Amino acid sequence: MAAGRGESLIQDLALLHTLGVKLVVAFGIRHQVHSVLEAEGISPVRHQGRWVADETIMARVERVAAEQRLWLEARLSLGLPNTPLHGIELTTVSGNLVMAKPLGVRDGVDFQRSGEVRRVRSGAVRALLEQHSLVLLPPLGFSSTGEVFDLDAAEVAQQVAVELKADKLILLGESDGLRDDGGRLLRQLSPAEARPLLDDASLGEERARHLGAACEAASHGVARTHLLSWRDADALLGELFTRDGVGTMITQHRYEQLRAAGVEDIGGLLELLDPLEKRGMLVPRSRERLEHEIDDYLVIERDGMVIGCAALHRFDDANVGELACVAVHPDYRSGARGERLLAEIERQARRQGIDRLFALTTHTAHWFLEHGFVPSALDELPPLRRDAYNHARKSKVMSKAL
Repeated sequence: MAAGRGESLIQDLALLHTLGVKLVVAFGIRHQVHSVLEAEGISPVRHQGRWVADETIMARVERVAAEQRLWLEARLSLGLPNTPLHGIELTTVSGNLVMAKPLGVRDGVDFQRSGEVRRVRSGAVRALLEQHSLVLLPPLGFSSTGEVFDLDAAEVAQQVAVELKADKLILLGESDGLRDDGGRLLRQLSPAEARPLLDDASLGEERARHLGAACEAASHGVARTHLLSWRDADALLGELFTRDGVGTMITQHRYEQLRAAGVEDIGGLLELLDPLEKRGMLVPRSRERLEHEIDDYLVIERDGMVIGCAALHRFDDANVGELACVAVHPDYRSGARGERLLAEIERQARRQGIDRLFALTTHTAHWFLEHGFVPSALDELPPLRRDAYNHARKSKVMSKAL
């Protein structure tokens, strides 16, 4: 990691600590060890994406890990008046918090002191976090035999996140996330969606290690795992404090979902609809009306915020339904969310035996035309809806056969 970005990242960690965020930092040393080995003309034996940590390699690994930990502790202690950490007292703690076991012999290759995580002393880590300490974990593990093993930092981070039932696991690497074949950033994937990308990655490369850790964490209860670039100065804080975040998120649960509305969504619906009602685009709806009709509504929820809705009102005297209150938050109108709402309303209508939808609109007649609706006469509305028609609004009647 470049020195300047390292300083900036440490300032971000300090800020998060002052805000009460409990932090465990598992740091990697792969690049630093590579540089040392290259400078000394040492070529490690590699197998299955890992190097064989013999005594020569392990001596360099332990030395670099100690140097990196001391550097991090020193930077986190910086508190001069003209520095960003002035007035912030950070207690950093490291130690034998990760127990390890050797990889052993695989395909006839003895990995010697290359290891994997056996268990995390989660109780000890939690106790340190409760004491407002920042926990630093090197990519080293300890065994009951008194040995030290070389570990993969991504595996350490993943195992700690699972054991602590962490809210988030953030993996900082070279890449700013995963991209599709067209080069577009993939914002959100489930473990099942991400595994084909993992299968295509070369064993041992950063993408394989980080994506593998992300999928494992998501599959074992970590709500959100984020793949970010350490090169982006705004990545860490941007991920934590903006709704859309940055990079790629791996999550077992969909970050954005279309679902039936419940009474707990009424506050979010009122916030979504109020600006549109004030502009005259929608008929004002009171909290009482929404409570009465809530079973007719669908919502799109994104990270706890209602960003879209639509309602299907059925008329018992005819096989006709009203598509009402189609609304999408202005910040999220580029993702075909209106189309998703319409498609789900149409599916529900067909299941209920409705063979025609109608909608009343003052501002968006062209949107309805683009989605198969045609202008209709007021007389074609069901009697109850026709009697309640507000002639002052002069809404256009649009209908669509299903």
